[in-house]
Order: sequence, then C-alpha cells, then structure tokens
Amino acid sequence: MSGARFGVIGLGTMGRNLALNIESRGVPVAVWNLEPEWVDDFLRAHPGQAFTGTRSFEELARALERPRRILMMIPAGKPVDQTIEKIKPVLEAGDVLIDGGNSWFEDTRRREAALRPLGIHYVGCGVSGGEEGARYGPSIMPGGSPESWAAIKDVLEAIAATTDAGPCVTHVGADGAGHFVKMVHNGIEYGDMQLIAESWDVLRRGLGMSAAETADVFDRWNRGRLESFLVELTARVCRTTDPETKQPLVDVVLDKAGQKGTGRWTTQVALDLGVSVPTIAAALDARGMSGLKQQRVEAAKSLNGPDPGAGFSGVDRTQVIADLEAALYAARICDYAQGMALIRAGAETYGWTIDLGEIGRIWKGGCIIRAQLLDPVRNAFKAKPDLANLLLDPAIGDLVEAAQAGWRQTVARTSMSGIPMPAHTSALAYFDSYRTPRLPQSLTQAQRDAFGAHTYERIDRPGPVHSEW
Repeated sequence: MSGARFGVIGLGTMGRNLALNIESRGVPVAVWNLEPEWVDDFLRAHPGQAFTGTRSFEELARALERPRRILMMIPAGKPVDQTIEKIKPVLEAGDVLIDGGNSWFEDTRRREAALRPLGIHYVGCGVSGGEEGARYGPSIMPGGSPESWAAIKDVLEAIAATTDAGPCVTHVGADGAGHFVKMVHNGIEYGDMQLIAESWDVLRRGLGMSAAETADVFDRWNRGRLESFLVELTARVCRTTDPETKQPLVDVVLDKAGQKGTGRWTTQVALDLGVSVPTIAAALDARGMSGLKQQRVEAAKSLNGPDPGAGFSGVDRTQVIADLEAALYAARICDYAQGMALIRAGAETYGWTIDLGEIGRIWKGGCIIRAQLLDPVRNAFKAKPDLANLLLDPAIGDLVEAAQAGWRQTVARTSMSGIPMPAHTSALAYFDSYRTPRLPQSLTQAQRDAFGAHTYERIDRPGPVHSEW
C-alpha cells in the first residue's frame, strides 16, 4: 500500500494547507484526521490529486514509504503527547515525526529525548505565515537531529517561501531549538504589532486622521524602510469598510486583544534566562490592559488627562509623521535586538548552535514579521556571528542614531498628550539603558544589602561585600 512520500496528521486550516502545498510540489501525501469525515471531505474537495486518505495510524504507516516522514498539525499540549503514544507502536527506527504546532520547547525536548532511544527522530518545527503561508510558502524553523534534517530537507525547502536569499527554512538546532526560535519569533511579532498599533493611535487621536488617511500613511511607509507584511496589512485593515455600518471596520472592532500564549512564554523564558525584553513585555501588558475594557470605560469618567492633541499643537503634521516613522523604525530595531539576544541566551543555556544570520535570512519571507529590516539584521550577524547585541553592529547603530531625535520627540509629544505608548517608551528606555555605562542599580544593590544583608560587589575589587549602613 506504500507510495505516499509524506504524511500529514490533522486537517485543520494549517494542516490542510500544508498538505496541499506539499502535494503541489510533486510529493504524494497520506492524510489522517481524528474525525474521519474530515478526511473524506478533503479527498472529495481535491479529486485527482496525489492524496491517500487513512483512517488509522496503522493504515497511515502502511501508506508511507520508508523512512516515514509525518507532520503533526494538531493543538499543542496533551493532544501531541496522546498522538505520539498512539502512533509510536507503528513507527520504526529512522522514521521522522514532526510537530509543526506552537509547542512549548521544553515539551519538545522531553519528547525528542523519549523517542531517541527508539531510533525515531522527533522534530519540533516552527511554522509561520498563517493560512496563506502554509498554502503557498511559510517560513519554517525545524529543530532536531542532523539526520532528521537530512531526511526532511528536500520537502521543507520545496514548500518554504523563497526570497533572493534562498528558501526560508534552515536547520535551527538540536531538540527544542526550532520551537524556541518560533516562540521568540512570536514574541517579536507581539512587540511589532503593539508598536504599529501605538503609531496608528497617534495618527488617529493625536492628529485626528480618518481611518483612510492612516491607511495612506501606512501605504507610504510600506514603500520605504518600514516595508513589511505587518505594515502592509495595517494599511489594508485601515482601508476596509464594515458592510453593516459602512464605517471603517477597524472602528467597530472591540479594543480587547487576545493571545495564544507564545508571547507570555517569551517573557517568562526571558525572565528565567536573565534577558531584558521590555518591548515584548510591554506588548503583552498592553494586551492585558486592553482586557480591562469595562474598568477603563469607568476610569475615563473620573480620571482626567490632557487632550490627545495637546502635544501636537502648533507642530507641522508632516514633521509629526516623519518623527513617528523614525520612532517606529528605531523601536522596531530594539524589538528585534531583544528577540535575538534571547535566542542567543537560549542557545548558550541549552547547548544549541544557532546561526542568527540564518534566522534573519529565513524570516525574510513567509513569516508574519518579514520585513526589509531583516536585511541589515542578517548582515549584522553574518559580519559578526558572536555579536552580543544587534545594537552593537555599526550599521544598525547608525540607523538608530539617525532615528533618535524623531523617536524622542514622538515619545515626548505622546506623553504630553496622554496617549499611551508603552512599547515605544520601553524600547527607548532599553536603548538608553544599554548605552549607559553606570546605571542606578548601584543604589538598588546598596538598598538590598541595607535591609537584607544580601551583599554587593565593589567597583574596585572582586567578591561579595556586606556593610553596616
């Protein structure tokens, strides 16, 4: 019965589109789904294509040539463990089982270690690009053994997005490295989305622009150094009309943002590893604050602040927009710097060899955070693979320096106007903290020793010291 060259478990939006993508590259695909009727519906929708429907894992295993290559596109957590236990008896040494969901990277490490003695290769594989990316070319971040990469490389390179730098896929590193990098990708995405939302708020409330006018600004920005999927998407969103009210659709969307957990994981891991990611954390906090809708409505009745246009009065609109563009660009660089620093720390902690230049390359296409900015990011780590922080690259440093004046003006104006910009403000504080040789934590350490005898270190000799304050 064997003849399919790749298997897909899970025919939800992502699994279905990845199966179609794989088959379109000339690779016959065997499919399985928990609900058998989904398989039947899928086959009926795609007659004459090289799909084999299966109703059991035994049947799926028989349908695949060896070594078997099987991609799971199922919800993270217990469903993955349950699926592994059910399919494990029909797999053999040399087979490759791929988890393409957003699994917690420590779970991936545990699963890979458990399957390794059986000779089964387990791959934690980040996939970014959403529904369209899955169908026509995502950015793919596989972890796992070198042997597993050799077995699946041909298919993943065939289905990945392609840019002038090649297919947007690379072997990220061992065991959980792929899911770790995808987690950080999503954390950067949180930061980027919040930075864009704050910029839009300035245009809308600070300058009083219509939704269509803000769309024009984002369209213009997307033709310059801010060119990216998210800026392009923002222009489209701001230009869309609600068919019911005939108002801008963005104006009838409730201002409560959800999350699926990867942003929270990013900040939790950053805390564990001692890496500062304030812009990503600010984006997470902003989503949390947005959930307090009723409290915010009540607070607005009694807590007063300045008029949203106060900080922009008497300032040329063209200058405000130019400064805002500079602020978004510089803050975005800091967002990437924080994410890359976290990936480096993760690699050092878990013993992964991760090429940050390659990560910048595979994020250039297919993924949600694809942006022109990834060219200088990639170049920075290609020039110096051991670069401690993106801000230390001379070319990147020059970009931030050039944007600095507009960045500071924007943060000052919004502060005077009472328009919250937590991500922009945190990014600026990150930049200023990173470039400051002596921070006030000298006082913090002195306080800790004074109230709790926690000791401190002196600037003139090594070793812990306790003083009587």
